[in-house]
Amino acid sequence: MISLAGGLTGLSWLIATPFLLLFGIFIIEVTAGMIRTGKGTDAFTNVPEKPLKIAIMIPAHNEASIISRTIKTLISDAPAETKILVVADNCTDDTSSMARAAGAEVVERNNLELRGKGYALAFGRDALAMDPPDSVIILDADCTLSRGSALKLAYVANRLSVPVQATNLTHSASNAPPVVQISNFAMLMKNLIRQRGMTRLGGAALLTGTGMAFPWRIFADAPLFNGDLAEDLALGISVTRQGHTPVFLESAGVSSEAAAEEDTLVQRTRWEHGFLTAARVQALPLVISGLRKWSAPQLLLGLHLLVPPLALLFASGFALITATGLLALSGASPLPFLILSLTLAIAATVTIAVWFLEGRQTLSVSALIRIPFYILWKIPVYLKLFDGGETRWIRTRRSGEKNSTGSADE
Repeated sequence: MISLAGGLTGLSWLIATPFLLLFGIFIIEVTAGMIRTGKGTDAFTNVPEKPLKIAIMIPAHNEASIISRTIKTLISDAPAETKILVVADNCTDDTSSMARAAGAEVVERNNLELRGKGYALAFGRDALAMDPPDSVIILDADCTLSRGSALKLAYVANRLSVPVQATNLTHSASNAPPVVQISNFAMLMKNLIRQRGMTRLGGAALLTGTGMAFPWRIFADAPLFNGDLAEDLALGISVTRQGHTPVFLESAGVSSEAAAEEDTLVQRTRWEHGFLTAARVQALPLVISGLRKWSAPQLLLGLHLLVPPLALLFASGFALITATGLLALSGASPLPFLILSLTLAIAATVTIAVWFLEGRQTLSVSALIRIPFYILWKIPVYLKLFDGGETRWIRTRRSGEKNSTGSADE
């Protein structure tokens, strides 16, 4: 007969064990991502012997305020003869005319029933199919490629014949609100450190939707419209399953201005609900498939998806420490509580180490110490999951655009 203490101990281990696994994955990825050794994919970024036919596709929905600047920046850096194709998707402003005036080719799509980025990309792909390029680069209208990145992405995609993802980060002014700074740091953790760590261990790079390149032979048949809120993540999972493991090209960069404080919660809700929905459906099947096929890219991608976003991971960790601590006070073994506490402390330590090594320009000290409040601020995002989660694509306002009250961002 199991004693009360034994039953409580079993419950404590049942609570702690899954999150010990998740924190373990996080710690391994982050530790691997902090180590800079070798060039990896960057070794393939030499200038190609013959010119490539490159197309840069920009899906755009009402981007008249920024589209000209984006196109002119691309023209000033991209190789000569690069085709810049703007897909004006359900636009009600001057996006099309301004894009043409800036030097891009434009195709216009109008379909209010089939909405979303994937449909815009598929429409643009049909336009490119008449004269296919060697490589296609996808760039969001509010993003900027770092100098030389277009050629690097196109060349590596063509050379390795797999999708390629650039380092995708957000930036803001040094005096931005703490919420915005912490959100930027979370992007750095996900899109640079964990991306670097996972691919260094042999996993597939996550496609983040912008600054990603495809060889035409893969892009021509890629499942672009999949109905997922995190459609870029779903696309990366699909091509990985097909054996076209995406690679991470750290030396290529894509950046965008962070959302204003009042829009950050909306943006993070869309991103994180999309990730969590995809993870719930895809993570375990990828792990199982990876083990069955002995495929490191699929296995590590599945393990990566098991780990929730940073704020939810730590919030859950603190909640479980509290639960196992209370069980220990009620007679359970204190071992689950102690091991979970130690693991959480290690996870926090490697996160602070990342901030010290890579994130001090992104996150100020004053914002860093407010991270516990940021976690509390994110609770409504996760509570909404119990109400079905976010299922709509919501465009983030650009700088200078008016909000619903008629005022504009400063």
